[in-house]
Amino acid sequence: MVEGSSPPAPGEARARETIATGPGMDGLDPVRYREVLGRFVTGVTVVTSVASTTGTAMPFGTTVNSFTSVSIEPPIVLICIGHERSIHPVIASAGHFAVNILGEGGQALSDCFSGAPSTLPRSAFCDAAYSDGPLGMPILEDAIAHLECDVIRILEAGDHTVYVGRVRDLDTSDVHALPLLYYRRRYLRIERAAESELRGKPDV
Repeated sequence: MVEGSSPPAPGEARARETIATGPGMDGLDPVRYREVLGRFVTGVTVVTSVASTTGTAMPFGTTVNSFTSVSIEPPIVLICIGHERSIHPVIASAGHFAVNILGEGGQALSDCFSGAPSTLPRSAFCDAAYSDGPLGMPILEDAIAHLECDVIRILEAGDHTVYVGRVRDLDTSDVHALPLLYYRRRYLRIERAAESELRGKPDV
């Protein structure tokens, strides 16, 4: 499904802002802070973008679980990228990024793109098969869904940068695989959901 790749509408031009943050952790123990945040289950994505050097496009990717929808109308999402990530300056320079949502079989890709120990070669884009989306962003073949976005706002927040993106293209894989989950720094898989009826509001 293609929404189009027109430039941002008036008022959507990229701007860099800083969220006011005081020094230190205000007395909070950083380890305890991580433990508390770890109790929130998230999905796992690989955010991709492209750096152009000497006319050659080089793909970059990093594992991200700080991803969320911000708005339905218009379609806006955000991602949070640590300053130490090599993709950090690439997204701002490219002005675009893609969010690739991983299925439960995507642990090896997640480990590789996060820099965790992996048999996949990090220096070779983790041997990930991909195609270029309409905005030129790498879309992973193993993703169960993806969104391709224009950067419309950049916010500096502590040791991360928040990139707000307007969704320009999105799709799902032909096979509805179950998602890969992350909880307390470990991967989870939805085993019961494959065997039991899901509860809650159905898809429409």
